[in-house]
Amino acid sequence: MENVPELFGSMVFNDQKMQERLPRTTYKALKKTIKNGEPLDISVANAVANAMKDWAVEMGCTHYTHWFQPMTGVTAEKHDSFIYPAEDGRVIMEFSGKELIKGEPDASSFPSGGIRATFEARGYTAWDPTSPAFIREKTLYIPTAFCSYTGEVLDKKTPLLRSMERLSSEAVKVLHLLGKKDVTRVTTTVGPEQEYFLIDKEMYDKRPDIIYTGRTLFGAPAPKGQELEDHYFGSIKTRVSAFMSDLDKELWKLGVLAKTKHNEVAPSQHELAPIFETSNIATDHNELTMEVMKKTAEKHGLVCLLHEKPFAGVNGSGKHNNWSISTNTGENLLDPGKDPENDLQFQLFLAAVVKAVHEYQDLLRLTVASAGNDHRLGANEAPPAIISMYLGDDLGALVDSIVECREYKSSGKGDMLTGVDVLPDLIKDTSDRNRTSPFAFTGNKFEFRALGSSLNIACPNYMLNTMVAEELSQFYDELKDAQDLDSAVRDLVKKVFTEHRSIIFNGDNYSEEWVKEAERRGLCNYRSLPEAMPHYIDQKNIDLFVKNGILSEAEIRARYEIEIEHYRKLLNIEARTMLDMAEKYITPAVISFIGSLADAAGAKKQLSASFSTYAEESLIGELSQTLEAFVKKTDELRQAVDEAAGLTGDNLGCAKFFREKVFPLMEELRTLGDAMERKTSAKYWPYPSYGEILFGV
Repeated sequence: MENVPELFGSMVFNDQKMQERLPRTTYKALKKTIKNGEPLDISVANAVANAMKDWAVEMGCTHYTHWFQPMTGVTAEKHDSFIYPAEDGRVIMEFSGKELIKGEPDASSFPSGGIRATFEARGYTAWDPTSPAFIREKTLYIPTAFCSYTGEVLDKKTPLLRSMERLSSEAVKVLHLLGKKDVTRVTTTVGPEQEYFLIDKEMYDKRPDIIYTGRTLFGAPAPKGQELEDHYFGSIKTRVSAFMSDLDKELWKLGVLAKTKHNEVAPSQHELAPIFETSNIATDHNELTMEVMKKTAEKHGLVCLLHEKPFAGVNGSGKHNNWSISTNTGENLLDPGKDPENDLQFQLFLAAVVKAVHEYQDLLRLTVASAGNDHRLGANEAPPAIISMYLGDDLGALVDSIVECREYKSSGKGDMLTGVDVLPDLIKDTSDRNRTSPFAFTGNKFEFRALGSSLNIACPNYMLNTMVAEELSQFYDELKDAQDLDSAVRDLVKKVFTEHRSIIFNGDNYSEEWVKEAERRGLCNYRSLPEAMPHYIDQKNIDLFVKNGILSEAEIRARYEIEIEHYRKLLNIEARTMLDMAEKYITPAVISFIGSLADAAGAKKQLSASFSTYAEESLIGELSQTLEAFVKKTDELRQAVDEAAGLTGDNLGCAKFFREKVFPLMEELRTLGDAMERKTSAKYWPYPSYGEILFGV
């Protein structure tokens, strides 16, 4: 039996190991850097590097890598050995502070949005001491940030770290104004719930669409899907349970606080939820979680799918981003407490979040936009593309009472009687949960539910942090010279809630009435990435990031170009994969099946003129007609893909063309292909069916 406390963090160069292995003065200097953001002296870096190396070598490591998060959507790593030549022809194991602090990957080979040309190759990785190093597969992994030779940010970690510093600075100023002089730092914490699918490796190897794109481009529904709702929280299958057990162990070794695991709604879909950590470490750990999921699945003959919509007709996968704000003194700034009507500090911070979400709803929408997530948002399994906030009955009533100057009445928690003597009565929460809301208050945090399962959570979190930091900065400027601070806070909170109450909606976000009501309220409804992403470079959004020192205008425009280009490339790959499957496999398979039907009908007639060939002829007619339409639609899709190739100089125009012209043709082709799958013998159909894939583990 595993000793979990001993196992946990055993592969991490954590605080305990630093205390054991570093000189006391070095340890203190490093902790100051981590806690207060103070510069790190090279002598300290040398001592840390040597201690890290000694520990890693003792654990069997031969290499180290600077692990970073470029704009590709996945992590990157280049491995170097610890070996260094000695004078006698042997080697010694060395690792210097310089090697710890700085690495040098090729910057031109990563997406840069035009910031770097191919001949301008130099880029740097810089050690992030706030996120601990760890060991995987005999290599020491060092979390780092990534930038170009000329200093532009080329990764997803750096803006997050900057936004955390910015939010801390502005929140501390406001708290000092409110009398909390003991607060020196404010941190944002995140707990990202991760949904995923597990399918059999043999099935995966027979599906080029899943291999190349992460999702099925063809596939008729299985006789059973998720309509019985029996998979959700159901008994976990033996093979899946073994995978989950190994996954927990691997994550615990790496210091990842994996807490909850269960079956999700769709067949073969599951979820893992961690305990809250600071935004930076939570981001690193979520990226690590996704990587470990894939590696662990391989050991069990499985494949872990992280695409937002791998299977049409069943739920896709998301990633709920539970976000909160806490002080270094242990206070959660989003905890309403027992009497939120009298807690001006809570009201002020709540007002900052409400104002931020309303004014920058476009940013929150575009940060979760992707080719995969466009399939999922609003599909009765995820929030709609319209950004709104759910506050629940109590906080909703609080906002109304402040705006309308009337007495606040809480619904009260109360008891929920079970009616069974042996069962305990339960304390009921003050409000229900709204699973249809994209941004829902859930007790002492906000749950941003619109994230796709493969998304790097750094993006929505640095935007969220920056938005709230900007509002707190404005609040501080408005309140700092107030003669009567309490009155000034009350007036400001009332003003904010009055002007921004339209972003709050506690009803059914799936209803058609809400779509109309949201439009009446002036809320944006961007249904796809090509609609949403151009708003990233709206002047108000550029001003937000530049003013707060998160990104330069050049870096923002580069990120815009990267996302648009990635979208068009992804849809191009999907369309080309679909053409390949249609022309090389599906069309020949159906022709062969039609031929076998014709042969069967001919054999019947040879045996006896009285034998009916109605079944064969009827099926031949139906399949032939559908196949003809399928081939014509395949030709249309190929022509559209060829046409798109001529638009590559215009990223946005090309992305819109794929969305408006190519994607509908792909959907039409799929409909025809799936219709033929239902009528074609499984012996002839070239790909495993939905039933085999979803129920084959």
